[in-house]
Order: sequence, then structure tokens, then C-alpha cells
Amino acid sequence: MLKKLIAKLRRTLGPSPDAKPAKEAAKPSLPASQHPARTVHAESTRRRESRPKAGERTDRAPRDSASQGGHESRSRGSHRHGSSGADRGAGGGGGGRGRGRERERHPGEETTKPAAATPVAPKRSRTPRPQPEVPKVDSAFTQLGLSDRIAFAVQEKGYMEPTPIQAQGIPVVLSGRDVIGSAQTGTGKTAAFALPILQRLDAKVGHPRCLVLEPTRELALQVEEAFKTYGKYTNLDVTVIYGGVGYGKQREDLENGVDIIVATPGRLLDHMEQGAISLAGVEILVMDEVDRMLDMGFLPDVKRIVSKIPKSRQTLFFTATIPPEIASLASWALHEPVEVKIGQRRSAAETVAHAFYPVVASQKFDLLLTLLEATQFKSVIIFCRTKMGADRIAHRLLAAKHTVGVIHSDRSQRERVESLDGFKSGKFEVLVATDIAARGLDIAGVSHVINYDVPENAEDYVHRIGRTGRAQNTGEAFTLVTEDDVRNARSIERFINTPIERKKFPDFPYIYSALFDETNQAAAAAAAKPASRLTRGGRR
Repeated sequence: MLKKLIAKLRRTLGPSPDAKPAKEAAKPSLPASQHPARTVHAESTRRRESRPKAGERTDRAPRDSASQGGHESRSRGSHRHGSSGADRGAGGGGGGRGRGRERERHPGEETTKPAAATPVAPKRSRTPRPQPEVPKVDSAFTQLGLSDRIAFAVQEKGYMEPTPIQAQGIPVVLSGRDVIGSAQTGTGKTAAFALPILQRLDAKVGHPRCLVLEPTRELALQVEEAFKTYGKYTNLDVTVIYGGVGYGKQREDLENGVDIIVATPGRLLDHMEQGAISLAGVEILVMDEVDRMLDMGFLPDVKRIVSKIPKSRQTLFFTATIPPEIASLASWALHEPVEVKIGQRRSAAETVAHAFYPVVASQKFDLLLTLLEATQFKSVIIFCRTKMGADRIAHRLLAAKHTVGVIHSDRSQRERVESLDGFKSGKFEVLVATDIAARGLDIAGVSHVINYDVPENAEDYVHRIGRTGRAQNTGEAFTLVTEDDVRNARSIERFINTPIERKKFPDFPYIYSALFDETNQAAAAAAAKPASRLTRGGRR
């Protein structure tokens, strides 16, 4: 009886046999063809069979879309965002998944390269200009083997007699031999290689046949100007390549075809990697200021460049000093070179009178102002050890009513050119610079050089004071020496193998220091604690 009652209650309270479970009833009823799993499978199949057409919109991309070459991501990007979206699709976009796609792209997969990376061959060559007629020239330069066209341009510059480095170097370069040329700064080394190179190239061909490597932009611009000046009566085209400016004008010159390229190594390598220039036709390679290139760490870049130039070339090294490291460089870059050496390798120019002015550090700037006020200078270059120091001294000189230009590597190329041009034209009476301006710059009329900081490299002293007393003119150089500079001052004297006179400015209120006593200087220098290589040259 009890069992029958329980069974009746179950039938009354339980769900109908025809009813579906609640969980199943809650689900929407979908046709089998629209089941989610089948939809995803169909979508995947459709994508494998055909790629999206232009104008189609897909709401979501699979995570592994990079395996399809990035084409889908570019198509979707162009539909959503226009051209900028296409760039983001090709480059990986702005999000993390975009960057992941860029990393996963197969090395052999075709990608969209920026316009700058497209190889550019010389597409058009300027029609060779007719060479103008020049009068017959009979001078010391024509007797060296130079043509009337070259000698006439030299004569117009007012040069009548070659300097010793020119007299000995020009015939050797004309003969086609490799050369290592060294002479004191300010003796005309640029003309010693520029004049015979213009003679050897003779007429325009339309592809680079001479490459001149320079360590700094300023030197590159100066050498380019020299080639244009001396080659004004030829039809050879010259261009300069250096960093800090845009690529457009440089690439345009290369496309038009040039005969002579003056370049800094870094920017030249950029053009080579972009395919904008070929060095396969270079016949003459010049490495100017070789010692400076080594000091600046350009040796790996130089080797990469030289490896792209035919081995049958003529190679010329020109420098003011020849350190031992140049011998190893010459062993693989030159073939049986002729060494043209004028004067001592480690001597200051004979046309420059130079002296040390001892002073305590707290009075350096006061003594600088006193020297400037008492000196009848035409134009003066003040060398500082650091970029911050150069800016600081320039600001203090401006406050003292001096007109000042500044050159160092942190300034833009436009600012550097403006300062240099302003100094040459007389707009600035003072040029404050780091050692970037110590090598090779030929600025006419510099009457004085002041080393506000003693250079740590003794060779730099020779180059710094060589900015004055150029082209047989005379000049003066002052160096302010503090207690911390005694060891470097002694190194300079050992390098040039000559003692340098210590001077005191009359009536200047010096603060006494035992280092100023001549009898104590040698003992103080010997007793000074050797400076650590990690701390020497630090900014003070």
C-alpha cells in the first residue's frame, strides 16, 4: 500500500516524460549547420581556400596569421585605417601581438621595404661640361707635372710655390704609387693629394673613381671645397657625404653620377647598405688624418669600406703624425708605399710661439679674460676638454661681451656650420671648441690659440696649436696649466722633445701655489699619483 502511494506521488510531482531536461531547454535550438564548432571549422576552411579580397571585412584575425606571410594583416589594416594601417600591418602594429608577428616572420618571406632601403643605381649621368680654356701656365706647379688647368686654379688662389710636402708628394702620387705622407699641420697636405688626383682623373666618367675618407664632418666639407676650388677648370663632379643631415641631396648627387666622393665612414656605410652607391669603380682611395680615425675608433668601419674597393687601387695615407698603429693598418691597405716625411713627426709648427701659463683652477677663467683683454688678437680659438666645459666657457664669454661661436659634437650640423662660417667671416671673434676642431681645419687668419684645458693626448696639443701659424704666417698659443695638469704638461714636453716656457702675466693677482716654483715642478710631477684610466678624461 505504501509503495503504491509513493509511486503515485512520483508520477504526480515528477516531470512529464515528453519534457526535455531543463539544461537542454535553456539552450537555443540551432540547425546542425550553424553549430559553433562547425562554424569555426568552416571559417578556417574558407580562409585556407581563399584569402580575403580587397574590401572584405574580417572582424578577428587568428593569432597565427603571421604564418601566412603577413598579407591578411595588411589587407585588414588598409580597410580599417587606410595607408597608415597598412604600414602598421606590415610592421607589426602597435600592440604586443603585432610585435610578435614581426618576430615570427620567416626570414625568406617577402616584406615591404622602406623607400630609403631600395637599391639605387646611378640612373642618370650629368652631361659632361665642356672644359673651359685656360691660358698657358709656367709655374713651379706645372714643373711638378700638373696641367695648365690645375696650375691656373692654384695660381688664382695666390699660391706660387709648393710647400715641401707638395713638392715631394705630388710627383709620387702622379706616378700611381701608394703613399704615406706626413708633415706638420698647416703645411698644405690637402693640396698635396687633391692636385695630383684631379690631374690623374682628367675628365668626367660618371661613376665614383676617387674616395676620400675623413674623420669629421668639418674636415669632409673643407676637403670637398678644396677639390671644387682646384678643379674648377675641369668637368669633374665632387660631392660630400656626412651624417647629421638628410639623405636626399646626397642620394641625388649619387644618382646623377660623381667622380670624387669625400665622406665620413658612418654615413658612407649607410648609403652602401641601402644600395645607393657602389665602390667597384674606385681607382684612388685617400685616408686623410689617419691617426685621428684610429683614435675615434673608425678602424672596423674603414676595413669594411676598403674591402669593397678593388685591390688594384692607388691608396694614399696623409696625416700630421704617424703613430705605430698606422704600420699595421698600412700592411693590409697599401702596397709597397712610398713614405714622404717632412719635418719631425712629433714637433710643433715652427711658426707658432707657445707657452704654459700656470694658474690655480679657481682663477683659470679670470686669467683667460686677462689674456684676451691684453692680447691684440685678430681671431682666437679656445680649446676645452669637454662639451659641457665648452658651453660653459662660451656662456661666460658672451656675458663678458665677446662674440662667440661654439663647435662640439652635441651641436647640430647647422649650428656647427653657422659657428664655423661666422668665425671665418669675422662675425665671431672667438671660437670655443673641443678637439673636434683640432684636426685639419684650415681657417685663415687665426692669430691665437688658447688651451683652456690641457689636452690629455700629447698629439692633440700639436694639432691644437697648429690651427694658428698656417701658410707661413706666425701665431701664438697659450696653455693654462693647473695643479691637476702637471703630468699632462710634462707628457707634452716629452712628446715634442722640447721644454716649454712657463710664463706669468704681470700684475695678475695670482693665488700662490708651490707648483709655480720652477725648482719644485719636476719633483711635484714625479710625486703625483698616477691617474686611473677609468677616471682620466672625466668631466670636471
